[in-house]
Amino acid sequence: MELLAEQEYVKIERKVDSLEQVDLEHWRYLRLYKSKITSEHREFPIQEVLDMSFREIGSKGVGLLYLHTIRGVYSYTVKSSPKQFIETYKRHVGKNV
Repeated sequence: MELLAEQEYVKIERKVDSLEQVDLEHWRYLRLYKSKITSEHREFPIQEVLDMSFREIGSKGVGLLYLHTIRGVYSYTVKSSPKQFIETYKRHVGKNV
């Protein structure tokens, strides 16, 4: 299966004990293939993906990548711009960028 594009995202895990709160960052990838998009724990058939969008928070490309599907909207925290990933998706499914 040919990989068309890849986008790194981060999952934040908060651990709290009686003395402190610690945020752990787990780095993962969204992968775009011809027939599907995969994340660490989910797989979306390409025909179930309606759109993708990005909302910058702060600066330098940090923000939320939204995957709009027939099962709902899934958000992924990204620390680099997903512009190329979104453009590749839209080009692949024939939607205008």
